[in-house]
Amino acid sequence: MPYEVTPQDASWMLSLSSLPEAVSITPLQGGWDNTIVLLRLSDGNQVVLKAWSSNTVDEVKRVISRHLHLHAFSVPTTIPISLVNGSLFAEKEGVAWTLLPYVKGGMLGKDTVSLRSLGEVMGKMHAIPHSEFFPEDYRMGFKLFDKVVQISKENGIEDEFVDILERESSILLNAYPSCLPLGVLHGDLFPDNVLGRDGTVTAILDLEEAWIGPMAFDLMMAFVGFGWENGKPNASRWRALAEGYQRVRTISEEELAELQFMHRYATMAIACWRFWKHNISVPDEDLSLRHLEMVDRLEVEIDFRGYIE
Repeated sequence: MPYEVTPQDASWMLSLSSLPEAVSITPLQGGWDNTIVLLRLSDGNQVVLKAWSSNTVDEVKRVISRHLHLHAFSVPTTIPISLVNGSLFAEKEGVAWTLLPYVKGGMLGKDTVSLRSLGEVMGKMHAIPHSEFFPEDYRMGFKLFDKVVQISKENGIEDEFVDILERESSILLNAYPSCLPLGVLHGDLFPDNVLGRDGTVTAILDLEEAWIGPMAFDLMMAFVGFGWENGKPNASRWRALAEGYQRVRTISEEELAELQFMHRYATMAIACWRFWKHNISVPDEDLSLRHLEMVDRLEVEIDFRGYIE
């Protein structure tokens, strides 16, 4: 559950840094699990305070290491501000806390200029060396599919989506391509995980779902997050994303042939996560049908190759 950050929390965390006291605390958009707030400091500067209440301390260490890895290879991201003891996080009552630089601009837009920038940054990220901090299993993929189906059956959750998920999981797993080029992937490239300003990506955020996997998958996840409008795929957005990406790295023929498959897998991953989050993990009647937006997209065939040829 998200943690409610108090003025006392902010004062405690700032006391561990060389930063001055906060004069205001403002909640920020983004993130379904952890809490992020904007601290306006007495010297006029601003920083972001994040309470990682939904991650273990060890998980937070790994995520921070992923951000450091991207930063080391000039992929725009945010890394925590060092505390006076040299650590990049503090721990209180089993929860990790970080202070982060505030990046102006807000979430990246969905216009073609912004998506070319996103594609280019993705191409750079996919090309960086692999690291031990990135798993080879996708946390929102087949393991989550199996978990949701099992929990639903054990708890008598009767929902048509569970049947769809079980069927789609089997089909996708049996047809999963095994020889596509692998790279460092974000895994959840939606607008709330990408900051931008004036059509340029300024920071890739939230690497909790990052992994080593087929680079084509990340492209399709970005299209799931940015490429649809009013229930329909937007060809110009995909074209812009692909153009930016191919400034850095060419999409191979083998990858082009699997884009439709990877789009379906990415769509199911988001549908499954939403069902799990809002119907099992933290039930919320107001959000319990969010997964259906993704289910409806499964009926749409998209000629990704044709859009860029």
